[in-house]
Amino acid sequence: MANPDAQVISSFPLPPTNYIKLYTNENVSRNLAPKPPSADKIESYTMFGATFTNDDQIIRPLESQSIRRLYPQHFERKKELKKLNHSLLVNFLDLLDILIYAPESPRRTEKIDDLTLLFVHIHHLLNEYRPHQARETLRVMIELQKRQRNETGKRLNYHIEKVRDIVNNAFTNLLSFNCDDNIDMSDNDERNSSMEKTTNDVNPSDLLMCSIVDQIDFN
Repeated sequence: MANPDAQVISSFPLPPTNYIKLYTNENVSRNLAPKPPSADKIESYTMFGATFTNDDQIIRPLESQSIRRLYPQHFERKKELKKLNHSLLVNFLDLLDILIYAPESPRRTEKIDDLTLLFVHIHHLLNEYRPHQARETLRVMIELQKRQRNETGKRLNYHIEKVRDIVNNAFTNLLSFNCDDNIDMSDNDERNSSMEKTTNDVNPSDLLMCSIVDQIDFN
């Protein structure tokens, strides 16, 4: 059964109570909710059950956390990580031997503490790569955005050229259509004028006979 006096620590820090009460839907809709506090006015805060201050480094040294350092001040991370990984495997095998042959031995607690210390050091060394990882991630994101914008620009230029070709072809067809209409109109005018000329040259008597013949119903 769980101990009722045990203190429960939340995985995430609780928000300030006054902001919970003041940030209602009505206040937010009316723009009456208070603004977040300035980070300059906050000297310390509690997160994950630990107290932090604004002056703390992003990655705090092991000494500031009361942890004994296993590697020197100047080192190469890759080599130290390999050494820590090797030590971790050796200590784990030692712990298995103790659990098999002497499970009640006090050395079991010592080995567990040693494994915990090794894991803390490995975790700390990996965390020191976080700024480098953040810069590399940002660089990759910027390069991806640049490549996407270049591809978008190329596709846009391609469609612009295609639209220009369509407009130019339509304009050319329109000009040729207007020229054909003018030619047809000139041909019609010539035909009409020739017909009028032919009609004027015909004898009126012949025209009268042709009109009479046209009106006769041969059926």
